[in-house]
Amino acid sequence: MKPLKKEDINQDVFDLYDDYAHNKIDRRQFVEKLSLYAIGGLTVSSLLSFMSPNYADSILVKPDDERIESDYITYESPKGGGTIKGLLSTPSNTSKKLPGIVVVHENRGLNPYIEDVGRRAALDGFITLAPDALTPLGGYPGNDDDGRALQRQRDRNEMLEDFIAAYDYLKTHENCDGNIGVVGFCFGGWIANMMAVRIPELKAAVPFYGGQPTAEEAAQIKAHLLLQYAGLDTRVNEGWPAYEAALKENNIEYTVHFYPYVNHGFHNNTTPRFDKAAADLAWSRTISFFKEKLK
Repeated sequence: MKPLKKEDINQDVFDLYDDYAHNKIDRRQFVEKLSLYAIGGLTVSSLLSFMSPNYADSILVKPDDERIESDYITYESPKGGGTIKGLLSTPSNTSKKLPGIVVVHENRGLNPYIEDVGRRAALDGFITLAPDALTPLGGYPGNDDDGRALQRQRDRNEMLEDFIAAYDYLKTHENCDGNIGVVGFCFGGWIANMMAVRIPELKAAVPFYGGQPTAEEAAQIKAHLLLQYAGLDTRVNEGWPAYEAALKENNIEYTVHFYPYVNHGFHNNTTPRFDKAAADLAWSRTISFFKEKLK
């Protein structure tokens, strides 16, 4: 059978994967429902393999890339999970202090995709810290299924404290100039929104398809916001009108982009939800935004 392409897959399959990835259905239910689309030469096995992340062939900036220095560190999160592990990345051969970015993972821990995003941002001239909120449970377990199961064991507000502590770590780092932003994806998008709520000194936040704060929480935001949404992501997008109303009511500066005909997770280049045109545009906007606001 010829290799599958995204265009060969019914949109319902992407919606099913979204339900599975966000714990609305378990793996058994996901496989059972996939069987309805195993027709015309397709098999459940081929569909499952196609929808699963491919980290080995998708990394854009290798861990040993000579243009950056990237290594794991630990920092303290006394209100969260205690001692937290994270990937700290900086451009090589840089003597001046740099603005910082906290990079926040999805609902499955610090997987290779998010580590790669941290390194990508470092290449653009930032010091980045990508924490692993699964550290208290042993860290990212090496696959997303187990990562999701582990993350469900943690309280999301305690995890928020872990990322706030990451901000504090960068704020005082010897190579950081004190201007800090955050970018997050999915669960990390909610974290990015909530860091904007909780940290008055945060300069900029870029939530990708992230859950929104309440109107009362949104009123506290001081950071500049760049909000990125997937056009087909009805689950997350339904919260946007109320969020927008709260931002307008409180005169909070924001820019929002909806990328038409793309799925939740479109920036993640390890799964077929990836849309290169939308991802490239969204990322270029993200880096330009940080370069403008983190000074």
